[in-house]
Amino acid sequence: MTTFLRVTIALQTLAAFLSAVTAGLLLTTPHGHVLHSASAYTVWVVAVGHVVVAGLVWRPGGGSPRAVLLAAGFLVLVTAQVFLGIAHVKALHVPLGVLLFGVSLVQLSRPSACLPPRGRSRRPGRRASRVAA
Repeated sequence: MTTFLRVTIALQTLAAFLSAVTAGLLLTTPHGHVLHSASAYTVWVVAVGHVVVAGLVWRPGGGSPRAVLLAAGFLVLVTAQVFLGIAHVKALHVPLGVLLFGVSLVQLSRPSACLPPRGRSRRPGRRASRVAA
């Protein structure tokens, strides 16, 4: 299950990067706003998927609740980013976009945030196996 979380974070990072690329197209092509809008909503959908996958890793999978908090925080920031973009508040929209990409890269580079705690079984009432410990 943690593999799904890693893949989701990788997709989130890629979507945030493509959103920055389409922001450049927004400035250079006549229909760049359509591509940038589509990429922005893609980042939002992937962030929602990240929250769902992190929740599944946490509760049934025995993972850390920290992954859910990080995913939910990222979703809040992405939602603010979308609203700032719709309102054309570029002074906050652009730096927040850079922050989102950076946060996503940090999440992707930290594999320990996705792993279940050591020495704890995935099933309550059972000891962890030697492989997990």
